[in-house]
Amino acid sequence: MAFDRDPGASPARRRLAALLLGLAVAAGTRPATAQRIADLGPPVYAVQVVKSYPHDVGAFTQGLFLRDGFLYESTGLNGRSSVRKVRLETGEVLQKADLPADVFGEGITDWKDRIVGLTWQSQFGFVLDLKKFSVLGRFPYVGEGWGITRSDRELIMSDGSSALRFLDPETLRETRRLEVTAAGQPVARLNELEWVDGEIYANVWQTDRIARIDPTTGRVVAWIDLAGLLPERERIADYTDVLNGIAYDPKTKRLFVTGKLWPKVFEIRIEPKPIRR
Repeated sequence: MAFDRDPGASPARRRLAALLLGLAVAAGTRPATAQRIADLGPPVYAVQVVKSYPHDVGAFTQGLFLRDGFLYESTGLNGRSSVRKVRLETGEVLQKADLPADVFGEGITDWKDRIVGLTWQSQFGFVLDLKKFSVLGRFPYVGEGWGITRSDRELIMSDGSSALRFLDPETLRETRRLEVTAAGQPVARLNELEWVDGEIYANVWQTDRIARIDPTTGRVVAWIDLAGLLPERERIADYTDVLNGIAYDPKTKRLFVTGKLWPKVFEIRIEPKPIRR
């Protein structure tokens, strides 16, 4: 259903597409999504908002990570895709590299002194110098690029399916794949990724859920429910898009989330007890 990933589609059209996908799942023609299987297996956790920060409401957020106190963000849309260094406290863009107009930017992560980024349908990724934002190179892959993160040994990439691809961070070649499941069923549309204390956190596109994934087994061990995080009064009709973007600071244990065309970045804390098992 590539048409409903078109950012020009209206929220009503996207809701219709999501409904049609749900009907297809019920008919057994597509893998179950997070919304259909969340109640069948892993526990569901709510969150508390610790603090909110300004976010560029024009940023179609695709990737997010935190390093040395600064947010690094990638944005999408043809002709508007970029990689940015952002001051967390103010939302000020301190540094920016624009992608070519015919490229739809996707997720980014850091590796040593580099930024590794993906493109949606161009079937290549790119490498930037972390400090200068100069282009160091590019690398090929087959299929779509969605989200990317890293452990201390590997890069981990999503492609919109229920599979995660693992890459050698030096050669940028794929080394293996891992199927993500919950309650024994594939979890498709894995999007923006973040490595958090030995787990992979993944936005599930067009839902308000983050999946917490065991990187060894691929099983979803828990869901994080972010429904209502951005209040309706702060949403712009026919403009504000879906939840997307996770950043984590392992030193301070702070977790941040945002969305496409959202006015805020939220620092959140996961509640210690699940709201549903």
